Amino acid sequence: MTPKKIAAFAIGPIGGAVLGLISLPVITWFFSQEDVGRMAMLQVTLGFSTLLFSLGLDQSYVREFHEAKSKPALLKRAMMPGLVLLVLAVLLLLCLGGALAEWLFGVREWHLSTLVALALVASYISRFLSLVLRMNERGVAYSMSQLLPKLLLLLIIGTYIAFSAEKNLTNLVVANTAAIAFVCVIFGWNTRTEWLTGIRTKLDVEQLISMLRFGLPLILGGLAFWGLTAIDKVFLRSLASFEELGIYSVSVSFAAAATILQSVFSTVWAPTVYKWASAGQGLENVHRVTRYILALVVLGFTLAGLFSWIITLFLPKNYASVQWIVVSCIGYPLLYTLSETTVVGIGISRRTSFSMLAAVLAFAINLAGNWWLIPIFGAAGAAVSTCVSFWVFFFLRTEFSAFLWMPMPRLLLYSFTLISVFGAVVFTLWGEALNSLMMTYWLVVLGCWGFAFRAEIAELIRFFVGVIGNRVV
Repeated sequence: MTPKKIAAFAIGPIGGAVLGLISLPVITWFFSQEDVGRMAMLQVTLGFSTLLFSLGLDQSYVREFHEAKSKPALLKRAMMPGLVLLVLAVLLLLCLGGALAEWLFGVREWHLSTLVALALVASYISRFLSLVLRMNERGVAYSMSQLLPKLLLLLIIGTYIAFSAEKNLTNLVVANTAAIAFVCVIFGWNTRTEWLTGIRTKLDVEQLISMLRFGLPLILGGLAFWGLTAIDKVFLRSLASFEELGIYSVSVSFAAAATILQSVFSTVWAPTVYKWASAGQGLENVHRVTRYILALVVLGFTLAGLFSWIITLFLPKNYASVQWIVVSCIGYPLLYTLSETTVVGIGISRRTSFSMLAAVLAFAINLAGNWWLIPIFGAAGAAVSTCVSFWVFFFLRTEFSAFLWMPMPRLLLYSFTLISVFGAVVFTLWGEALNSLMMTYWLVVLGCWGFAFRAEIAELIRFFVGVIGNRVV
């Protein structure tokens, strides 16, 4: 993938993160802390339903894309089974009245259940249609489909404020559901050729069974990964309060700045690696890419630790603890991105059961960590548990990949990530009391980072100087 295409894919995550950082403080000032927490439960449910009902066929679609004779037929095989199951499940839940809203928000309202149901279906469809844009390397369309819904959400919230609308849960759910439905419409328009052609194709049951053999083992792993990323919110909902959940969800939202790296890299990396594998070349670049991503991960932890205090300038006083919690929250996107570079051996060898095992073991650790830490530390405990669990997840994926494919240098990987996670944990739990000491710690880590990655830094400087020089000429 060329730098121009990478830049096209980067527009959406970067622009979406910027719009999110603009809209988030507005939401915290306009809506109650409890309702902000309730929105976290909506996001948890959307992630769970997409992972469960996709049946692992979204991963099969990515794996088989370059080898499929008919791309629209492949899309139909991947998308249709889960969509049918999801629609049936949604209709059954709506027959229960407001039960779905009560489970999520603690409020039994049928109209809220209907809005959630609409969001579930739209989110599922968007998942598969986004893969069409990704795999066809249509970066601008993919980015616009991510960027426009964030802009719509911001416009709706702005309209609420301008017209003094009620600061209630219904309006917040309407805004979020409208944004999710809008992205589905945009994805549908941008991929209309593929899915309209796919509808007319005949469903190849034999090929579907083959895809399910690859994808079904990923269901348990996918659910475990969902638990790894979402069980903290479920535990906060049951062991703490919606207020603590609100603080945590705001911390996670600010940590979404780190998901720029995750989104851009994951979007580009999976298609690139599988293209290398199908062509039998380019795989020697994996270790080089890993070093660059490790450098970005460590830099991300360090900068977050040094400058998280800036967040307090934009939030109400009751969100002051976000500045400490956010540093552990960035562990998920950063460590997950790093693991994407070290896990390629599992995908290439098609031993997906090892990915499942890594997710299950890390999920078990996160369960125990949340059960232990949330009653003591609240939202901070949830952030620490998830951060540590993702380091375990990264470690297991790396070791399994080395075992199944080829060894890789791992001393630098483990030492720098452990130093970063240790600092994040201490900063989150006791940063307020150890403020000056923690600033010194992060500065030392930054100095070690500069020495260890001096070659990569010098290479990047030469690259940018060359680009600027060529433009001047």
